[in-house]
Amino acid sequence: MNRILFCLSFIPKMTAENTNYTLGQEPLAWLTCILEDYPNYLAYPLIMSVILIILYYPFVLPFSGMYIGSALYAISKKIYNLPEDITNEKWDKIKQRFAFLSDIAGKILHGYEVCGIENLPKGPALLVYYHGSIPIDYYLFVLRIYRITGRFPYSVIHKCMSLLPGLKLYIKISRCGHPTREECVEILKKGHLLGVAPGGLRERNYGDKNYKVLWGKRKGFAQVAIDAKVPIIPLFTQNIQEAYRSYGNIAPMRWLYERTRSIAFPTYGLFPVKLRTHIGQPIPYDPNLSAEEVAEKAKIAVEALRDKHQKIPGSILRALWERFETHHKDE
Repeated sequence: MNRILFCLSFIPKMTAENTNYTLGQEPLAWLTCILEDYPNYLAYPLIMSVILIILYYPFVLPFSGMYIGSALYAISKKIYNLPEDITNEKWDKIKQRFAFLSDIAGKILHGYEVCGIENLPKGPALLVYYHGSIPIDYYLFVLRIYRITGRFPYSVIHKCMSLLPGLKLYIKISRCGHPTREECVEILKKGHLLGVAPGGLRERNYGDKNYKVLWGKRKGFAQVAIDAKVPIIPLFTQNIQEAYRSYGNIAPMRWLYERTRSIAFPTYGLFPVKLRTHIGQPIPYDPNLSAEEVAEKAKIAVEALRDKHQKIPGSILRALWERFETHHKDE
């Protein structure tokens, strides 16, 4: 006990509210006061937690799926003594089970479909997609492709995703990461599919029911395709902005985002609208085109898919009604 009191005496002096005790003089009395006031010390964190849940509640669905997947992988690894090498075929059965469960969830919530799968080449390709407010469409797309073809695409994600606790195993098995340009080229040269959203967090934050493609002058993805000598496959998901929408496009949020490039605007939604991911015609590798020209061709291809399959401006009610269509007709 004397040692504990001695250690506490080195903590900077701090007077407890509504008492006459000072930490250095009566450590145990100060500690008792802290315990008695414990609910007050929790008040602000709890209030902030509630606010964050209200502002970002649609994120619960994809994050829940990722954490469930992470738990499933971790438990299965222990039970079946699976190897550290996640490319080992022993992992396939577990990944297929999770893909099946995610597919069911996608069908229940959004009647999720993939159209134009015949446009995917058998070899490597760079998948380029429009980034919705919450890219659950791409999440479902990757698992659907894995179920159908047995190919698990690699995915470029925001570096902040890699910092989330408890998702290390899931991110590794799902082949997600924040690779360099050279690493992306190597992935493609090994014959894999690689998915990237050139608009990234900016498109996620500033996108709306008008579905404007916000890629700016980004051309790094195009240079990757050129260096790897692979085609680009455009992707667009119909109604993704009707399922989840961003509403934080105000001066303070814009100020934070432009300075950190890591702030996600608040969202609302989780509407059970119809989602269809359309796979466009490949943009073949052409050594005579510059990165700027290839990037522009990819942008035009994504916009063409949007113009063909998405009524603009988007409507939540119309997107809900599309779930009751007996057949799908390209317009």
